[in-house]
Amino acid sequence: MASRTLSVTLRQHGPIPLDVGLTCDAGDVLAIFGPSGSGKTTVLRSIAGLYRPEHARVISGDDAWTDTASGFFAPAHRRAVGFVFQEYALFPHLTAVGNVVTALGHRPRAERRPRAEHLLRVVHLSGHLDRRPAAMSGGERQRVALARALAREPAVLLLDEPFAAVDRGVRRHLQDQIDELRRTLDIPLILVTHDFDDVVRLATHLLVLQRGQTVAFGPLRSLMSRPDMTWLRDAVGLGSLLDAVVAREHPSRGLVELEFDGGALLVSQSSVTVGTRVRLRIPAREVILASRPPEGLSLHNVLSGTVSAIHAETAVDHVIVQIAVGGVLLLAEVTRDAIATLGIVVGMRLHALIKSVSIDVVRTGATDAARSE
Repeated sequence: MASRTLSVTLRQHGPIPLDVGLTCDAGDVLAIFGPSGSGKTTVLRSIAGLYRPEHARVISGDDAWTDTASGFFAPAHRRAVGFVFQEYALFPHLTAVGNVVTALGHRPRAERRPRAEHLLRVVHLSGHLDRRPAAMSGGERQRVALARALAREPAVLLLDEPFAAVDRGVRRHLQDQIDELRRTLDIPLILVTHDFDDVVRLATHLLVLQRGQTVAFGPLRSLMSRPDMTWLRDAVGLGSLLDAVVAREHPSRGLVELEFDGGALLVSQSSVTVGTRVRLRIPAREVILASRPPEGLSLHNVLSGTVSAIHAETAVDHVIVQIAVGGVLLLAEVTRDAIATLGIVVGMRLHALIKSVSIDVVRTGATDAARSE
């Protein structure tokens, strides 16, 4: 089977500085995260053939799209790219189905309308086929744009701030739909966002940009477990990411028990059922360390592990401690005084105390039972 990996290298001094390298495999979601002006959208436009950097190499599977070293540049219309723009870019005079049909020119005319209707059903818009963009909500327009991007049968799907113009409730719904789609598409998906909630909810990998430069790149869980991610700490606060499954519910206690590769955690009751896969984010500032197992506390979660790294900066008073708990790495942010008082060193056994209400729980997929059907 031909490779579906997307490989990108971009270099230039100006007018938009770039020094970026990334790869994204089929089935992965690479989130490009950074402040405004960091070059996120320029990376997408370079992949799509809408921008030509001074030095670039863009390879999709076995197809070269850009190779400035040899002078090759495939125009945008010859690239199998689905691009969902931040502003949707729909044709206002066309209906929802008409907008999707415009991206189906590669199919025989008789197949276009049925295929467009199918794609609108996929994004749950079967009741809006003949509506024009002005008669639709922001979330509905975004889904039409997504259906149109899928109509190109892309080898790569690019999403540029897809939730920027919708409220939080619609954002959650769209996130669920994109997560559902990426599980069936088996192509690389690249998501540009400035909201870290999108990263936690959807990403498998993360590229952090600042002023066009790669600050960090790699699997999301690995990056979030690094104690030295200074830029990320300043931007959103450090916090560990854990993948877990809902093991059992305790309705009388208002708690849910989650199992992960390292133990179990109790969290406040949330809208998840037994068997549901979830992703947990535990802010490093919310983790308390103890050298002995504590007693007589109101919190429910005590995880035991071994200190695997300590990161201290001279300019700040706090220290990031990385603790190996089973197969996961947990971060705790403590003071220099705490390090000295407890005598914390690499290799030391510690206990991490975490309040149930401090753990953010995000559903990331169907239940195990549903997956097996």
